[in-house]
Amino acid sequence: MQRLTRLKNEVDVWTSIGVRLTNLDELIELASAEDDDSLQEELTTEVAASRAELDRLELGLLLSGRYDDGDTFISIQAGMGGTDAQDWAEMLLRMYMRWAEARGFTVNLLEESPGDEAGIKSATIEVRGPYAYGYARAEAGVHRLIRLSPFNSAHTRQTSFARIEVMPEVDDAPEIVIKPDDLRVDVFRSGGHGGQGVNTTDSAVRLTHLPTGLVVVCQNERSQLQNRETALRVLRGRLIERDLQRQAEERARLRGAYRDAAFGSQMRTYYLHPSTLVKDHRTDHETSNVQAVLDGQIDPFIEAYLRWNVAEA
Repeated sequence: MQRLTRLKNEVDVWTSIGVRLTNLDELIELASAEDDDSLQEELTTEVAASRAELDRLELGLLLSGRYDDGDTFISIQAGMGGTDAQDWAEMLLRMYMRWAEARGFTVNLLEESPGDEAGIKSATIEVRGPYAYGYARAEAGVHRLIRLSPFNSAHTRQTSFARIEVMPEVDDAPEIVIKPDDLRVDVFRSGGHGGQGVNTTDSAVRLTHLPTGLVVVCQNERSQLQNRETALRVLRGRLIERDLQRQAEERARLRGAYRDAAFGSQMRTYYLHPSTLVKDHRTDHETSNVQAVLDGQIDPFIEAYLRWNVAEA
């Protein structure tokens, strides 16, 4: 039913733009017949609005992957850089939550592991909304931050890394089979934010997928059963993303364009010193307004990636 609703909404959007362009055609004929400045202004405004809407719809056509129209999980993991990296991971968590909220998506924090002194070691959020996965998958990879460290007295220049994983949320994927014997289930008491029932019962769940070594933690619900079900959905998404990555790497090898996705091969760098700049190393898209990006304004980077990805394919 959710998929049916999304498809109906998509049809309605294209029907609406068709009506809009028909009306615009009539307005052009009317403006050609009459010498009316106000009519010319209305025509100019409507043409600009229609062009912007068509650009937005064209971007939507780039989201044609199998799972692009569905919900997603975004996982943030601090990398090299010690306390600075953990602080960087928390900055990225805030960035993605603000981005999702600005788009009208529903955001749910599933798991958060606090850092030793500041920030977080890892976190996973669930993002629900039309094409959430299609947009968010542009962010997968290693993000590098270069700044003057606020965590040492000398304020020396520090380079920090964090890895972003983006997984589709799929309830039923026939190619992914998770056998009960392949899972190790550990339960423990949740930490961090939460109500009394969350922090005083063994409701948190850690799933280890033995064949792959993948580990998923969920601790946001009061119920151990709910956390287990959510953790299974995240694990299924990770296994799907793992398979999609394997297929993409194989296609790249066949094209002779494969590059090892090692932890040090960052896909985007955020410079806060000596100058301010955010640069995507895949698309070469960049902006000097770093604060806006950290506040969640990452759509230009996502759009640039989608267009670049089509060209690469």
